[in-house]
Amino acid sequence: MANIKSAKKRIKVIDKKTARNIRVRNHVKDAEKAFLAAVEAGNVEEAQKAFQHAEKKFMQAAAKGTYHKNTASRKVARFAKKLNEMSK
Repeated sequence: MANIKSAKKRIKVIDKKTARNIRVRNHVKDAEKAFLAAVEAGNVEEAQKAFQHAEKKFMQAAAKGTYHKNTASRKVARFAKKLNEMSK
């Protein structure tokens, strides 16, 4: 356990950031699962809505620093590819 005041503060800050990152990742995972479920079901309209939601969540996570921007872009591109293949 930290004894120095600034170290104690850093522990509190880290705990808050960790909790935020976990919450953001859970939102992203939920959006990702919803999109993949819509793709598996073959529902194009539902997949498009889920894709828009998932893209928004990925980009928000990248903006907050939870995900690297290239990781978010790569995942969105893969989802877009799945959506385009499905709608053909």
